[in-house]
Amino acid sequence: MTARKATEIDAQAEQELIQRVAAGDEAAFEVLYERYFPRVFHFLAKRLGNRADAEEATQEAFINIFSSIESFRGESAFAAWVLGVTRRTLAGRFKKKRHATVPLEGREEPDSIDLLRSALQREPTPLEYYECGERLSQLDDTVRNGLSEVQRKLFVLHHLHHHSIQDIARTLHKSEDAVKSNLYRARKLLLTQ
Repeated sequence: MTARKATEIDAQAEQELIQRVAAGDEAAFEVLYERYFPRVFHFLAKRLGNRADAEEATQEAFINIFSSIESFRGESAFAAWVLGVTRRTLAGRFKKKRHATVPLEGREEPDSIDLLRSALQREPTPLEYYECGERLSQLDDTVRNGLSEVQRKLFVLHHLHHHSIQDIARTLHKSEDAVKSNLYRARKLLLTQ
């Protein structure tokens, strides 16, 4: 049998399977499920990164495939249609996870400022105090032992005293590129802590 003939038979068998599923044949749906489960699951697992979420999304995708199978018109390969339904299922899951937004229309500015002020005046928890202290200790250690004297000086001048790179370069008799390079290395080292 030629490859073309085998493809025609496979397409014909798949079309019959689709018609049987559309008619409510559970055995046909089981065949379809077993045939496409690996593709759908792999597609979702790759994007979700969590096995439990991927399994749940796969079941949801197959419910959507089953409930909308009558909309398959055969204009493209059935596998492409299945993955299209799977993509829409995934997109729907992401839409569901969006947090509700609160419209700010009609709000007066002083109320907004009061809300912000009250949020900023909240007392930190003991854990937040501890974590902040640990972070400061790590940064202080990095500044003392990880940065060169030149990097410390440049960092203080640029980020704490707000001098421009041009002013620092002129004052320290360095090129602007040398200042930028040293600042980059200092920030990179501090950000890794």
